[in-house]
Amino acid sequence: MAGHGCRVRPGRNLSALYAEFVTGDKRTALYEEHLAAGAKMVPFAGYLMPIEYPTGIVAEHRAVRAGMGMFDLSHMGELVVAGPGSLEAVDRLVTNQVSNLEMWQARYTPLCRDDGGIIDDVLVYRFPDHIMLVVNASNIEKDEAWLRDRLGQGPVLRNVSDDVSLIAVQGPRASEFVQRLSPADISSIAYYHFIDGEVAGVPCVISRTGYTGEDGLELYMERPERARELWRSLADAGRDEGLIPVGLGARDTLRLEAGLALYGNDISDQTTPLEASLGWTVKLQNREFTGSDVLARQRDQGVGRKLMAFSMIDRSIPRPHYRVYLDGKEIGEVTSGSFSPTFNKGIGLAYIEAEQAKVGKAVDIEIRGHRHPAEIVKKPIYSRPG
Repeated sequence: MAGHGCRVRPGRNLSALYAEFVTGDKRTALYEEHLAAGAKMVPFAGYLMPIEYPTGIVAEHRAVRAGMGMFDLSHMGELVVAGPGSLEAVDRLVTNQVSNLEMWQARYTPLCRDDGGIIDDVLVYRFPDHIMLVVNASNIEKDEAWLRDRLGQGPVLRNVSDDVSLIAVQGPRASEFVQRLSPADISSIAYYHFIDGEVAGVPCVISRTGYTGEDGLELYMERPERARELWRSLADAGRDEGLIPVGLGARDTLRLEAGLALYGNDISDQTTPLEASLGWTVKLQNREFTGSDVLARQRDQGVGRKLMAFSMIDRSIPRPHYRVYLDGKEIGEVTSGSFSPTFNKGIGLAYIEAEQAKVGKAVDIEIRGHRHPAEIVKKPIYSRPG
């Protein structure tokens, strides 16, 4: 997502120009809606996606923190596993335990290789007759192939990514707003649970999940034309209430403030969940799964590095691959960094040598040949009130 920190106010012509240069990329069902709203479209994970709208990244970010915003997340992948033993089969392939999921409950988990490297981080949803894994857009084909190879006899895997659209409404006012458009009891949906329902007359799965650090909902639906209908209904109903569309730029700054890892930046097949400070997603007791032997050894012996959050002391802005120093010695590397609209300063995530990975420790970030003071801070950097 290089360059997403720049504030520009493109008009519709600039969006069309971007489209001309990146023809061949896939488009979500909401592509025309983004163009009509003046979004700056960029290629991302094989799709043309809005990185920001004329309001700008900072305004979009602050709208989600103070009120609400809506996101097109239809580029995400959905893999359905059905048939005898599906839940148990998936449980053997993920680090977090999902065999004990309640019906209509979801759980976040890494998907790991035999050596503990993270293939992807996914959401696992338990429906009455199937399991759905929501995977990162850039990993859809890789995840599908890996799962097909590992699921064994019985479970049947289907890739329904092209048939599902996903709209998120996030922010402290999101739930009450969606409630006015839905006959379902939104308040009854617990965190990381979901229901079958409808919003503005459009049938969808309503899930209390998100990637912003705020309360909110993610709405999954079939049929592209229904996604367009719902997007327009949400926009019309929220026009006088501060609801605005939000692009990938603000989604990145929101998740960074919330200390949420981004696959390809903060986690990859070269990092393990324990290195990535995702130990809470690794359930080793009384179960075996792909990579569990390696992760058990790391738990017992420790890891050489840890993913930590930091904030800048001066006004400099960190970016991925900048080096981290302590007393003149290199001790780590930035994986994500940006300006924080909430705190008005630079923040980031970095892998730090484990013995130095202590909250409160003063470090330096090397930015364009000069070292700038920073402090290792507790994750998440931002926590919503209450």
